[in-house]
Amino acid sequence: MNGYVGNKSALLARLRRIEGQVRGLARMVDEDTYCIDVLTQVSATTRALEAVALSLLDDHLMHCVAEATAQGGQVAEDKLHEASAAIARLVRS
Repeated sequence: MNGYVGNKSALLARLRRIEGQVRGLARMVDEDTYCIDVLTQVSATTRALEAVALSLLDDHLMHCVAEATAQGGQVAEDKLHEASAAIARLVRS
């Protein structure tokens, strides 16, 4: 079971809103909207995606990593490395 299962409907709602934002961006470009206005919306969309990513990361740490840590051994070590790699990807993006 994924750590976000209890938060799934909220995540899906956020992703649908982000999907609408991306469609709005495409419409803005199609309608030759002023560059700065498009960039402002790109920034807002990026922040919304980052919020989803942080929520998923938090759920992963609280559920998957915590569960693996309770088991200990290689399982815990693998989950910690996996979480660390995910954090590194988020920081680089």
